[in-house]
Amino acid sequence: MNGQLLEVEDLVVGYGSANVLDGVSVRAGEGRITCLLGANGVGKSTLIKAIFGLVPVRRGRIRFRGHDITGWDTHRIVAQGLAAIPEGNRVFPRMSVLDNLMAGAYLERSPAKIAARLERVMALFPRLAERRNQFAGTLSGGERSMLSIGRGLMSNPRLLVIDEPSLGLSPLFVKENFRLIRELCCDDCAILLVEQNVKQTLEVSHYGYVISQGIVAVEGTGERLRGSAEVGNAYFGAEAAAH
Repeated sequence: MNGQLLEVEDLVVGYGSANVLDGVSVRAGEGRITCLLGANGVGKSTLIKAIFGLVPVRRGRIRFRGHDITGWDTHRIVAQGLAAIPEGNRVFPRMSVLDNLMAGAYLERSPAKIAARLERVMALFPRLAERRNQFAGTLSGGERSMLSIGRGLMSNPRLLVIDEPSLGLSPLFVKENFRLIRELCCDDCAILLVEQNVKQTLEVSHYGYVISQGIVAVEGTGERLRGSAEVGNAYFGAEAAAH
């Protein structure tokens, strides 16, 4: 059985007097795609922020590669092998494609390792190689998505956290993104996928969690969740409660 890279146990996180997450426990295993599903406003983004040390934890523990990283500074967490692809395919618009990619390798000091990673990313995304000297702000939405993922890969992560990879993309690029996510997952790089696109996410995921109103409402293998009415009940029940 694959070991656990990320272990979140009984996590409570909030803002002001309100708890956004109320006892959430999730795990992401080596060589696996794990997904977090849920409607807007149920706490998925807050969970990611907590993992990266961007919001304080009120209760619970976060472990990565056996280390308790609860309360660590973000740069120290990233140095352990965690990388995030934020929603909206954020890039540095006034920097070239190449400079955007190089920004992802800022913690690496070996020119040879940086060159090898760059070669891999360019092979994965030939379109980025063609546009390496072009300003990132002139790229299409799909190309910015490629660049955002490529920049994350430049840090050589053990766990790549991808937030809403289908957001704002055409159906063609959404399909391509999910194909790529499946391809990227390997023994050296696991993926934590945060999404609202239930069907396509569960098709590529080994294991999934549905977050609803600050708790894990449903969890199970991707195969089991694909045929489970509980997913729809948890997902749309949370959506209805938010309106």
